[in-house]
Amino acid sequence: MNEKTIRNVVVLGHQGSGKTSLVEALYSVVSNRPKGSIERKNTISDYLLEEQQRLGSVRLSVIPIETEHCTINLIDVPGNDDFIGEAIAATSVVKGAILVMDASSGVEVETIKHWNLLRKKNIPTILFVNKMDKENVVFENVLSEIQEKLGKNAIPFCYPMGHNDNFDGFVNCVTLKARKYNGQICEDAEIYDDKKIKVLELHNMMVEAVAQTSEELLDKFFMGEPLTHDEIQIGLRAGVLGGELIPVLVGCATKNIGVHTTLGMLEDYLPNPSDLNPIEGYDEKKNSVLRKTLNEEPFSAFVFKTYVDSYSGTTSIFKINSGVLNAGDEVMIAQTKKTISIGQLFRICGNKQTSVRKLMAGDIGVINKVEGLETSMTLCSPKNFIEYPNIEFPGAVYFKALEAKTKSDVDKLGVVLAKMMLEDKSMVIRRNIETNQLLLGTLGVGHLTYILERMKNSYKLEVSLKDYQVVYRETIKASAHGTGRYIKQSGGSGFYGVVEMDFSPAKENKFTEEVFGGTVPKNYFPAVEKGFQEACEKGLLAGFPVIGVHACLKDGKYHAVDSNELSFKMASILAFKDAYMKCKPIILEPILQITVTVHSDDVGTILSDLNSRRGRITGMEINSVKDQKITALVPEREILEYVNDLKSMTQGSGYFYQKFYGYEETPSHIQEKILKEQA
Repeated sequence: MNEKTIRNVVVLGHQGSGKTSLVEALYSVVSNRPKGSIERKNTISDYLLEEQQRLGSVRLSVIPIETEHCTINLIDVPGNDDFIGEAIAATSVVKGAILVMDASSGVEVETIKHWNLLRKKNIPTILFVNKMDKENVVFENVLSEIQEKLGKNAIPFCYPMGHNDNFDGFVNCVTLKARKYNGQICEDAEIYDDKKIKVLELHNMMVEAVAQTSEELLDKFFMGEPLTHDEIQIGLRAGVLGGELIPVLVGCATKNIGVHTTLGMLEDYLPNPSDLNPIEGYDEKKNSVLRKTLNEEPFSAFVFKTYVDSYSGTTSIFKINSGVLNAGDEVMIAQTKKTISIGQLFRICGNKQTSVRKLMAGDIGVINKVEGLETSMTLCSPKNFIEYPNIEFPGAVYFKALEAKTKSDVDKLGVVLAKMMLEDKSMVIRRNIETNQLLLGTLGVGHLTYILERMKNSYKLEVSLKDYQVVYRETIKASAHGTGRYIKQSGGSGFYGVVEMDFSPAKENKFTEEVFGGTVPKNYFPAVEKGFQEACEKGLLAGFPVIGVHACLKDGKYHAVDSNELSFKMASILAFKDAYMKCKPIILEPILQITVTVHSDDVGTILSDLNSRRGRITGMEINSVKDQKITALVPEREILEYVNDLKSMTQGSGYFYQKFYGYEETPSHIQEKILKEQA
């Protein structure tokens, strides 16, 4: 096998469109394995308990298909937007795609999102219109919607047959051969008379498009000479690889209608790893380096997915970007410069691994239990260093606080979460020191639910969820003077410290001194500063940390015997408390910068909603797929459930990212609410 016999193909589409069923059908017709089904919970892709329970994929699966001519590595990814990270990971390594649609539902929200992802990465794509056997499906209407929403260059490479809602096969518009479903399998058939005119029209449209790719073919076309099958196929393939043509196929995965034709078109029209541009990486000095996906190139590979099993440890799934990898080879992890020996090398199919001796350029493989190897890392030859860019996963936007239910669960929780974060780079864990809450960040409710289910099923760990507490700050708006006296004398060694301090608003907390005449010895200045910093840990207004205060030590008194560091630290704290309420303290609230992406039709609704959340719009622009990107600054307390609200307002099409921006003064009516909440 060489790199020209490999196809890496991601299978995408809206949830429920039939991606996994199509993968199952493609695999079964080649392997002769009995075909599983989603309902019977025995598909090769959806093997996780969580997938079988929800009848839908939650993480990507690699399913290699060995045909007579090539190996097709299918990567089945979830259709739910909460698991978009899986699609992003898969599209980082493939050079071809099948976008699956439900004929009765048309172009759905995730169809468009996945299509935009494929266009952004210039991945040649075949559209498979599935479930053509459903009632009231009119192919012309489906095609019209595809061309309107996805592109005018979507051309039927297949045309459905059947009458009166009875979809029973199709015509291959390239070969002009028909396939008809006899109730059990598809077999060769005659083209229905009433379909011949339309099929010939589509065939001629393809031929004309191919003829325009070269002067020689164009002359031949105008002379009335028929183009050969090879000429048509080569021209169509060039159009697909260049993104100028989007082949549209029809079928029904559960009945195996269109499956053999799809298999052939994956071989004929999607690129092998060496067809497209070389892959860019960086050398040790961060200079650009290109690698062609050829066996002759130095070895390099990219880890695009990590699985963690509670018993067998980590499984690293990688695509070989260049060169050949043999069992026993020594390779380097580029990010850590660590050299490892490849003891055993595997192919993966669903959850089953098969040992192999070698893998070629472009292929997908697996190694197990390599400590320190994670998703987005590069493997390379120690003699030919290269590091590929990290996958940019979406950041968490939905947070809840986790609480273990038992003492033993508390001890397990950290270990389990660390393992799960190796698997899922969109999952975030952080400890809020101020509230002592352990926060779990996810992409949405579905993502959160899956994580909890997996913790329970795989690690026997159950947790409870609570709303997380927004962490506010306090600051002052006026200057004031404070006196602190910490004097305790009882005959023996005592305490004596007196300070006079000024407190005023500043950009950040800072301490200075303007003491004259040695009223407070210099060796006690650090203790006074320490007392000030400690006092700022908990403001007197609502108990939040205090920021933006300048403390200046002006004067004081000390005792030759009883003064010590503790005396002056405590005196500083008392001076702070003496002055604080005179400084007109206020509450500051955390502000997030959010970037919301929505269709232009939803812009008015989103702007109105953000305004109701006290948001300030800071920018608007059209992105590469003509959606509107809105940037705004919004108080954190106003968008705790925004991921759910946004989906509701945009019928699931809108999404957003967020990052911390800073703290700003809280309006008085909100401050009153916060004070009541803290009471």
